[in-house]
Amino acid sequence: MSVTHSYKLRVAAIRAETEDARSIVLEPEEGDAERFSYRPGQFLTINVPTDREGGAARCYSLSSSPLLREPMQVTVKRTGEGYGSNWLCDNLNVGDELEVLRPSGMFTPSSLDADLLLVAAGSGITPMMSILKSVLHGGTGRVALIYANRDEQSVIFGEELLALQGKHPDRLHTVHLLESVQGLPSMELLREHLRPYRDREMYVCGPQPYMAAVTAAAAAAGVAAERVRQEKFFSLDTDPFAEPRSALDHSGPSATVEVQLEGETQTVSCPKGERMLDAFLEAGVDAPFSCREGNCSACACFVLEGEVEMLRNEVLEPEDLADGIVLACQSVPLSDHLRVSYDE
Repeated sequence: MSVTHSYKLRVAAIRAETEDARSIVLEPEEGDAERFSYRPGQFLTINVPTDREGGAARCYSLSSSPLLREPMQVTVKRTGEGYGSNWLCDNLNVGDELEVLRPSGMFTPSSLDADLLLVAAGSGITPMMSILKSVLHGGTGRVALIYANRDEQSVIFGEELLALQGKHPDRLHTVHLLESVQGLPSMELLREHLRPYRDREMYVCGPQPYMAAVTAAAAAAGVAAERVRQEKFFSLDTDPFAEPRSALDHSGPSATVEVQLEGETQTVSCPKGERMLDAFLEAGVDAPFSCREGNCSACACFVLEGEVEMLRNEVLEPEDLADGIVLACQSVPLSDHLRVSYDE
């Protein structure tokens, strides 16, 4: 049995946010809308058209809020030699179709009623917009946003943030750090801006050096490591849009895996030497995934019973592992019986 794991989305609108950033509004085909429910902070994997061998799959965060019933939207910022961002900014037109995977990712708050600290730089604001709009509209939490950019013209969503600040003055506090004014954010500057919010859940997204500086400053400001979540994207070495493996080796011992997904439970046989995700897809389970390399959290699930071994993990933090979260694309069964859930 096989399942369709990629879908077509129509480009309904393209909006220039800054000179080098575009928001792309996407519409699913009739009948696919239910496949594109998502949580604030999640991302889409897009198959950027290319003649390159192995494709050009890229992950882009959703900047729309599912609670506001906004059209689904990703925001793409052009990067120097980045093939995907340049192609989308230069070539995409309204009416075009893009092949995508379903929304996924774990960079999403567990509660919209909690007070949050969001720290972004450049296009790292994209998932933050989804999160903060969702909190302000659908929750009771307060949000502090610290947002770094090169200059005022580089601020993505500048007018929208100003409008939200005016509408929610008691719940949204925004700090803009501009290189043209303050210079590159120093450890001392970051620490002082983070310190008043050290007891909040903290979400960080931006260039890797910036995230490293922010997490170091957070530790210096007294933010507990388990409160800090980072959104990490890596270049994909394989093509997630290629057909999944369909010939697993069932000649040896297998584990019985009960899989909970979208309120339903299916039982799957997974050979002890094979990855759970491959077994799920072979059995027709519509399990989420993106890179299949352990470089994103799209396939993350909870192990409720039994034990697995993860062959590779570049994104899950120690606190995630302690909560029983694993990457299905890298997990092989050790126990004879497993119970896993994507719904926790």
